[in-house]
Amino acid sequence: MSKKKKEATEGRIEAVESALTKSERFLEENQKIILIVVGAIIVVILGFLGYQRLIVAPKEVKAANEIFMAQNYFELDSIYQALNGDGQYAGFLEIVDRYGSTKTGNLAKYYTGICYLKLEDFDNAIRYLKKFDSKNPLAKSMALGGIGDAYLELGKNEKAIDFYLQAAKHKNELTTPMFLMKAGLTYELLNDYDHALKVYEEIQTNYPKSYEARDIDRFIAKAKGMLK
Repeated sequence: MSKKKKEATEGRIEAVESALTKSERFLEENQKIILIVVGAIIVVILGFLGYQRLIVAPKEVKAANEIFMAQNYFELDSIYQALNGDGQYAGFLEIVDRYGSTKTGNLAKYYTGICYLKLEDFDNAIRYLKKFDSKNPLAKSMALGGIGDAYLELGKNEKAIDFYLQAAKHKNELTTPMFLMKAGLTYELLNDYDHALKVYEEIQTNYPKSYEARDIDRFIAKAKGMLK
């Protein structure tokens, strides 16, 4: 090896050794802080896992067991008992209060909103349906559409349309054409036949096999006639 190469190699080795020394010195000087930070991270992770296993999971099981009777009352159209319970079994309101952070508690928020909608308590219907959250497009669509129905009953037609269109954006063959149709009919209440025509034509083009499409030509003709 030539003298220059030897000196260059030795220089690189010294640089590496120097870097390692600095790293070691940093670890030594900050060892306590690093251990505290790592320990804190471990505590947070273990705490989260413990919370999920020891608190959330058992609550989820209890909530799932308790919601059964409220759902049964709902199916029987016994809305008051579904909402408030029957003295022996919890209603949706109690389940939301006790288990609101669970998946079942979230579902109870949807049921609660629909119960209030059926009872014509539209403000509470909106309140609870807005609390409901779901990644399922059908469920989310139904909740948003329910809010639209409540606003429509309150005479707030613009807000009703806004929520009908939000519901329609969660694309599926069942609820999208249904809420587009509701948006179109509400546009008609506002004498906005231009926008009504657009949503009717969307049903005709994109959802030709839907229930709403069966009679859509008549609504399109009406809207076009009103625009002349």
